[in-house]
Amino acid sequence: MANRIERAYLGRGWSFPPSFEPFTGQVGLVQEEIDVQESLSILLGTRPGERVMRPDFGCNLDVMLFEPLTTTLITVVKDLIQTSILYFEPRIDVLKINIDTTQTISGIIVIEIDYRIRNTNSRSNFVYPFYLEEGTERRQNL
Repeated sequence: MANRIERAYLGRGWSFPPSFEPFTGQVGLVQEEIDVQESLSILLGTRPGERVMRPDFGCNLDVMLFEPLTTTLITVVKDLIQTSILYFEPRIDVLKINIDTTQTISGIIVIEIDYRIRNTNSRSNFVYPFYLEEGTERRQNL
């Protein structure tokens, strides 16, 4: 019973992106650790001002999109992530943020967040690919 109460703290919410059951029309839900990971994905992918009822919610990573990749920029990105999680994800404590820049030629920075879930004291990590170039389709020969 105690384990169930600890896990209830982690919450339950809509899956992201939202999905619906084909026959019943019910909203697809996620819970516990998966809800925390989807919450982190939403937080890092939202820019402040996008949510009408929560204009301060978000991480504002998109302002770094076309900046040159320097040690200063990496430090700023880590601080933005740390601060956003501190304010908007009270279920976890961030242990470490690592930014992998080995794929920058492909236009990708991989952000890895190691965290501990406060109530259960379990550790986990979250990997977020941040794309340096906009658009989903590129043509080689124009």
